[in-house]
Amino acid sequence: MDSNKKTARIAGVLYLLLGVTSAIGLSLSSFMVRGDAAATANKIGSHQLFYRLCVVSDLASQILFVFLALTLYQLLKGVNKRWAVLMVSLVLVQVPMTFATMLCGVAPLVLLNGADYWSAFDKHQLDALAIGALALRNYGVNAVVALWGLWLLPFGLLVYRCGFIPRILGVFLVIACLADLVISGTSMLFPAYELAVHKLMIFGVGELLIILWLLIKGVKPMPLVAATS
Repeated sequence: MDSNKKTARIAGVLYLLLGVTSAIGLSLSSFMVRGDAAATANKIGSHQLFYRLCVVSDLASQILFVFLALTLYQLLKGVNKRWAVLMVSLVLVQVPMTFATMLCGVAPLVLLNGADYWSAFDKHQLDALAIGALALRNYGVNAVVALWGLWLLPFGLLVYRCGFIPRILGVFLVIACLADLVISGTSMLFPAYELAVHKLMIFGVGELLIILWLLIKGVKPMPLVAATS
């Protein structure tokens, strides 16, 4: 049990760092001024250090995600190994997809760096390419949100079944999974409702609660079973 508590605390720290770096990474979307390529380029140029921090945070979050998944696997594999493997697999599948969206976020830095090899294009064209790269990134993120949600399904079921973490947290994780699937599907199929449907992210509170539980409680002790002769 002491070993499980230590593993749970490590998972909590990794999950917290993942949450922080993911939030910073997702801030890249705030640089895009819809319908105004010049304003988008100016915004990136005026806050280039923060923009680069967002890109680095995006990268760091995926590295942390892999270590988190492996740590949770160690904690929960005794509950149901197939579900634990599925949980890790869903994380490993989405990591390279997120790296691809990260490259789309890097593109504006390259397009707007003022290098001589861009002299064949005028500023309006480069600004348009930069905002186009950010728009492509947003589509990619909306697609990956489905996998961000799907990994929570086996994770939530494992939490529900494990016995050393409150079952209600497992229920919240499954609800968060469903919310992410709705967000992803709606954003891809009906982009006009993208901003409205993103309000469902409030159901991601289950992830915040599991982070706090892992950090503060770790795992609750299991009742001892009396030995029979």
